[in-house]
Amino acid sequence: MKGRHILVSGSSSGIGRATSELLLSSGAKVTGIARNHEQFQPNDENYNTVTLNLGDLNNITNTITEIMTSSPDIDGLVNCAGFGKFGSLENFSSEQIQAYINVNLISHLIVTRSVISQFKSSEMGDIIFMGSEAALRGSQMGSLYCTVKFGIRGFAQSIRQE
Repeated sequence: MKGRHILVSGSSSGIGRATSELLLSSGAKVTGIARNHEQFQPNDENYNTVTLNLGDLNNITNTITEIMTSSPDIDGLVNCAGFGKFGSLENFSSEQIQAYINVNLISHLIVTRSVISQFKSSEMGDIIFMGSEAALRGSQMGSLYCTVKFGIRGFAQSIRQE
């Protein structure tokens, strides 16, 4: 991974943090996107942070465009951002459903759309989506979670063909 510059969403905790740590230990430069970077602040010159709430869809395109303009050497994207909500569908409000789908699905589409032109024009770039077995079959109390994971899987398969 030495010489690579990877953009990681959800870099401050969970799988995003573990991914960032692994990439840094492998010699990659990482630009981490998160709402709050207090949980993960490695003392590493190869780690840069960008504060962005992926639930606020209106700011994603401009922020990612700024990142790609200031760091044209970014040649990878790992989409890790998200959170889990489990329960019966009728227990979620319309607002909770929308917020969940915005962060866990739509934000990934927008971030990917914002980097893909540069990757295509440079004929270089890898895009990874953190998935789940929930993308393969529905499960009880997992209606929201399975919905976004199925969506990410279909999106990834489609853009791979492009």
